[in-house]
Amino acid sequence: MKTATSMAAVQRWCMRLAILLLAHASGAVAADNLVRIQQVEVVLSEVGPVVLLKAENRAIPVFIDTTVAQSIHAALTGGKTPRPYTHDLMHSVLSAYDGRVTSVMITLKGNTFVAAITVVLRDATKVFDSRASDAVALATHFKAPIMVPRELLETQGKALDAPPGKIKPPPGQLKT
Repeated sequence: MKTATSMAAVQRWCMRLAILLLAHASGAVAADNLVRIQQVEVVLSEVGPVVLLKAENRAIPVFIDTTVAQSIHAALTGGKTPRPYTHDLMHSVLSAYDGRVTSVMITLKGNTFVAAITVVLRDATKVFDSRASDAVALATHFKAPIMVPRELLETQGKALDAPPGKIKPPPGQLKT
């Protein structure tokens, strides 16, 4: 039992370190300026599916393709898709080798949301560049935390107490 506790402590430490390294490497933020996404929701807008990353009474809309939307929705609801999608396959392969996604960091480069996925596989921790939509799908499948810089939440997040309206992509920001 002591080994399991020690391993969990090491994995938590690795996750914190990976987040700090990502934030520093990207020049994005210091660790104390990160916000953990509290809820992920998939909705349909006039222009297609949107994943809403919710925290602190704000939601960051990330426009995604239908396949990713279905994958995230299935992971959120415990549903199954007729055939495994890429995210389901990644989840199965990593799990089969005792690996998992431990965290996701989403940032904005130009008009594109980008992400870094931290994966722990046995004794190794690796960080992979990813589309934000794929990272959200994998984080959802693994129930891993999704982090964003506070500035991103404040500049791209929409107030949740605002009157309901149609979700529209910000100009030039359809890329994930």
